[in-house]
Amino acid sequence: MTENGDGSDSGGDGDRGGDDGDELTYADAGVDIDASEAATAALIGMVGEGEGDYAGLLDIGDRYLALATDGVGTKLLVAEALADYSTVGIDCIAMNVNDLVAAGVRPVAFVDYLAVDEPNEEFAEQVGEGLARGAELADIELVGGETAVMPEVVRGLDLAGTCAGLAAKEGVFDGEAQAGDALVGWESSGIHSNGLTLAREAVTRAREYTDPAPFDGYDTLGEALLEPTRIYTDLLDPMREHGVRAAAHVTGGGWTNLTRLGAYRYVVDEPFDAQPVFGFVQSEGNVSDEEMHRTFNMGTGFVAAVDPEAAESLAAATDGRVIGRVEESGSGGGDAGSVAIRGLEL
Repeated sequence: MTENGDGSDSGGDGDRGGDDGDELTYADAGVDIDASEAATAALIGMVGEGEGDYAGLLDIGDRYLALATDGVGTKLLVAEALADYSTVGIDCIAMNVNDLVAAGVRPVAFVDYLAVDEPNEEFAEQVGEGLARGAELADIELVGGETAVMPEVVRGLDLAGTCAGLAAKEGVFDGEAQAGDALVGWESSGIHSNGLTLAREAVTRAREYTDPAPFDGYDTLGEALLEPTRIYTDLLDPMREHGVRAAAHVTGGGWTNLTRLGAYRYVVDEPFDAQPVFGFVQSEGNVSDEEMHRTFNMGTGFVAAVDPEAAESLAAATDGRVIGRVEESGSGGGDAGSVAIRGLEL
């Protein structure tokens, strides 16, 4: 079991309006990150934690078998409102394969779990369409799944999955950055599949998902929220070739995910620009800068720690760029590490 908090958007069955002008937080919207992490820690304490962080690693001799599991979260409520489930399968694949990539593991196979309150052939086909497209983008095999009809448990549908991967023992990342490392980052596609409870709450304070998007690229606000999560499996080989020590999939917890690479201070001075949808969510919900960066990827979806001599080469070999550096925690980080970004100390 991995403690990652990805896709943990289970805060409520629908959108709840707020008072215009009130500063909105993730906890106000229904997801208390501290409480969620405490509950996860309690579960892990009872069942035990295997080797690995982003993925559970099982020693099978000369290799590791890696497993990751995650879901789409309350992004499904946006899909329900628009009656369009055609892309959520991509999100389901992405949230799982990206965690394996962050561990240095090549994803190979995926099984899905679809729970519904009642069968709907049209929506099932749309979900399948997205899963197939996601598997194609991630270069993995769909090897089966389960559909459960549970009207007393599920309202609408829920979608989750498990991805298996394989890696030579010397192929997995150490998982620990070093002071002096450079940080290479890669752009996100927008609001991936975390923080949607906060985004939905902000957007629907005074608007509908079907309202026109006041920024380019999308016809409606709902379409902007449904933009599929970017898949980063293409980064695995270049990261290995350039000696990446550790990587972070920037999902639940936003930029604080970098502290999972070790108790250092992560100085991010050149992040990718946040897409316009983030500014819209922040404005509509009156969300603080700190809350935005503790919840969302804010334009950068994946980060790797690497020797500074290899950083520019890695960035050039991909579509990344050097976004910052790793410093000793004594220069500003606490016992658990910290992240300095856009004038904030997270």
